Amino acid sequence: AQRAASSVSLAAESVSLGQKRLGVAALRRPLPHSGAGLGVAAVAAGLRAARRRIAGSSSRRSSATVVAAATSSMEAPTEILRQDYTPPNYWIREAKLAVRIFPGRTEVSSRIQLERREGVSATAPASIFQHPASTAFCKVSADPYSMPSTFPDFLRRLSRNVKSSDRNKPKEAELSGNPNRLHFGSVDANKPPDAGSSLSLDGESLKLQRVVLNGKELAEGAAGYMLEADKLTLSGEALLAGEAAGALELEISVEVVPEENTQLSGLYYSGSMYCTQMEAEGFRRFTYFLDRPDNMAKFTEVRIEADEVKCPVLLSNGNRIEAGKLDGGRHYSVWTDPFAKPSYLFALVAGDLDSIQDKFVTMSGRSVHLEIFAAREDKDQLWHSMRSLQKSMKWDEDRYGLEYDLDIYNIVAVKDFNMGAMENKSLNVFNTSLTLARPDTATDDDYERIESVIGHEYFHNWTGNRVTCRDWFQLTLKEGLTVYRDQEFSSDLGSRAKVRIENVRGLRAAQFPEDSSPMAHSIRPEKYAAIDNFYTATVYMKGAEVIRMYETLVGRDGFRKGMDLYFKRHDGSAVSCDDFRAAMADANGRDLTQFERWYLQAGTPVVTATDSWDAASGSYTLHLKQTVPDTPGQDGKLPMLIPVRVGLLDRETGAELLSDTVLELTEVEQTFTLKVSPAPAAKPVPSLLRDFSAPVRLEYAYSNEDLALLAGNDTDSFNRWEAMQRLGTKAVLDALASPNIEAYQPDAAFVEAMRLTVTDRVTDDLSLIAYALVLPTESTLGEVAKPPLDPTRLHAARNRLRDTLGAALRTEMRQRYDELVQPAGEPYVIDGPSSSRRRLKNVLLGYLSTTGDAESLGLCAEQFSTAGGLTDKSVAFGILCNMPDTPQAKAASEAFFADAKGDSNVIDKWFAAQARADVDDLLPRVRKLMEHPEFTMTNPNRLRSVTSVYLTTPQFHQPDGKGYEFATELIQKVDALNPQVSARLASSAFRTWRKYDEPRQKMILAQLEKLSKVGLSKDALEIVSKMRA
Repeated sequence: AQRAASSVSLAAESVSLGQKRLGVAALRRPLPHSGAGLGVAAVAAGLRAARRRIAGSSSRRSSATVVAAATSSMEAPTEILRQDYTPPNYWIREAKLAVRIFPGRTEVSSRIQLERREGVSATAPASIFQHPASTAFCKVSADPYSMPSTFPDFLRRLSRNVKSSDRNKPKEAELSGNPNRLHFGSVDANKPPDAGSSLSLDGESLKLQRVVLNGKELAEGAAGYMLEADKLTLSGEALLAGEAAGALELEISVEVVPEENTQLSGLYYSGSMYCTQMEAEGFRRFTYFLDRPDNMAKFTEVRIEADEVKCPVLLSNGNRIEAGKLDGGRHYSVWTDPFAKPSYLFALVAGDLDSIQDKFVTMSGRSVHLEIFAAREDKDQLWHSMRSLQKSMKWDEDRYGLEYDLDIYNIVAVKDFNMGAMENKSLNVFNTSLTLARPDTATDDDYERIESVIGHEYFHNWTGNRVTCRDWFQLTLKEGLTVYRDQEFSSDLGSRAKVRIENVRGLRAAQFPEDSSPMAHSIRPEKYAAIDNFYTATVYMKGAEVIRMYETLVGRDGFRKGMDLYFKRHDGSAVSCDDFRAAMADANGRDLTQFERWYLQAGTPVVTATDSWDAASGSYTLHLKQTVPDTPGQDGKLPMLIPVRVGLLDRETGAELLSDTVLELTEVEQTFTLKVSPAPAAKPVPSLLRDFSAPVRLEYAYSNEDLALLAGNDTDSFNRWEAMQRLGTKAVLDALASPNIEAYQPDAAFVEAMRLTVTDRVTDDLSLIAYALVLPTESTLGEVAKPPLDPTRLHAARNRLRDTLGAALRTEMRQRYDELVQPAGEPYVIDGPSSSRRRLKNVLLGYLSTTGDAESLGLCAEQFSTAGGLTDKSVAFGILCNMPDTPQAKAASEAFFADAKGDSNVIDKWFAAQARADVDDLLPRVRKLMEHPEFTMTNPNRLRSVTSVYLTTPQFHQPDGKGYEFATELIQKVDALNPQVSARLASSAFRTWRKYDEPRQKMILAQLEKLSKVGLSKDALEIVSKMRA
């Protein structure tokens, strides 16, 4: 799935320059315990012994220290641990579904074939070590200092083997789990074990009609099934009796009400269609099932029935094998998917849709039918998505030799969608914001993002579908890998340097703050309460950087060999991150044991570099030291394997003395000696961490002159941009430290470097110039500024620097802007060079508009009225929103809304531009926007266009705390409708609160305390509880 995460958009940045605001638009086996050395057999034996002891005394039973998993509003939700993974007693190997859609209710009937898992005895008691997703769990404290004397002695003794000083330190067994948190299955000492092994099926918000096993209807009770709020458990007795008769065939009938499903998880109704979103745990809201990624079942028959007028289009996974008419104006369609898949990849769409069609001929000569569906009024906006899909299919064949495997590939655009897009096998479901594009409804950034995400979901066909993850802790296995693949796709089709800069800008703005917050987690988390909360920048963005490091270490050819071996070994399987790492290691003959720490340790490593130069021998000595910071639950981190790509430049001429060299930092401190011949007299200027070869923070004492030389001469395009970012960071932090921000003047070397960038007419890729001119984002600056931080003062410091640059370079900027204006009558073109021209032009417009005077108003109004497409129009409108009470801004607002002609995506942009305006009274304006007839809290896109945008502004942090109170009100209201969205709002609002000054910390903590007591959903409560920890 593609997260609906905000990205750092240059269009938003251009707006921010004019409105004084940056807009940031979204194991096959468990490892052994470290320390205590508990094994499954040992714990099972101990717990059985404890059960026998407890059974002998009712008084001891009543005083046991097992804490029920159910939580009150004051408690943190129960967590599931990675170390507790155990496969189910039975697998579902085949499923047949019948879905009958009626107004106000939908009937779902399933017929599934069960198969006992190898190694599970038909007569053994039910396993107490079932997967947390499939059984009730209790929480057991393993801290001997918190255990009463009545607690079983064996656990007290084992717990003492873990030194208190070692409890949070990673071991070489590598943090497979925390030995102080043990989860066991529920135990009732008075209840005899089942005659056979039971099976728990997941289910939520379902109306059960009947349960039939091998043709015999089961009754609720110990001999049949037990029904709980979130599961249906079949007794071991019933299953054993069924097995005696031969194969196990289970039939379950339920009813759901998709029209009332505001969570947009499971089956729900959106506009003109019924559709599903099953990842991560939506299938349990559709019918009872093993809703876990390691259960790979073939959905051999999916029959959909609905009213033919209301739902003329009926779609599911795989190939359609039958269709026909039914009585009463109804019709049906039958689909089959020959590939086994987990339930989260199931999809169903039924509605009144239109489509465009085309084909793709694979490298083996097969013709694949391609079809993209949307609401009828949106059909003409689908062709960019179609071309992007065809490019994706061709690229995956050329780069990885991966061919599509079915005869049909469908995409459906949906208006109401929590995520960005979903890779369901052969039936992708997309948010309309990532599907629909026309020059008047989509910006250049939208076009690029659509191409990237179309590619991302297609690439999942192999990295996610054909090979999927064993459990949700392995989420980065499919998402980090596929993000890396879509980044490479965009790089090969466009400007590699531009894409790399965009990726790192996003990483620093979204993931670095996450890594230093209470929400910090490794790319493979060790625990979660709600898996939806871990579709994060860490799992996606940092996960992609980890994959990129594999290629840096083994080379592109070595990476391809590793990928080939990975697919050869695991096609059709659910596997772990360790399996991917093993394939890379085995294919290249490398020991990548230490590399696992990137999966185990949270936090952004800091690499500190110092150097020396011996001109006589031509020896450049580079000393590197790494520090992995403490994060919640982890301290005393072990050193990472960090690839550091370096080069050397001549200090006098800027010529490259040493080309790309990859150094492998494996210890806490290491020294490397590089030879330079011929050797210059002066110490070379190092170009460190080229192409951002590892997701770390680099500390090196560059002078402004060094950075200016790198910005103008480095052969690594990323580091040329990085030099400008470092200059900009220094300047903003100097302004922040100044006693009088409004009197601050930047260093002359920085101003000159900016002047040379503006007047650079040699660089062909104008996007690189545009990005070089943009100052670091406030989110990025907040990560390097020394706490405690006043975010409004940081904003003022960044504004001051931008204002002075705009004034100092006004002549050069206006001249370059005029050169880039599209001549009247010239056609509006969507391609790389054209979008780069607009990107640079709009960054310059931002600088030229910082004064807010009549000239800048006129310039923005002119660009707004003459814009040939939405890119120029939306940037100009955003700048005008910073002066909302001027006639020009009011006229532009009315025209923008009218020109949208009801297009949802354009109206979202109208809302967002106003919600990020840099005005003192922004919160009252946001509240007024939420009263607009077009605003709704049930559509995630519309909700985010106002509220999520506002939560990223500096005005959210006004010293009166009104913004924090607004966030608390908002989170409670949204949580009642859509817990996934409310959890993300909570994280966005309060994640970085510990960096702020004491008054803001106190105000935010008070809001978190309030939220912890109002009965939030599991999703939101997990976020709030971690913030407060």
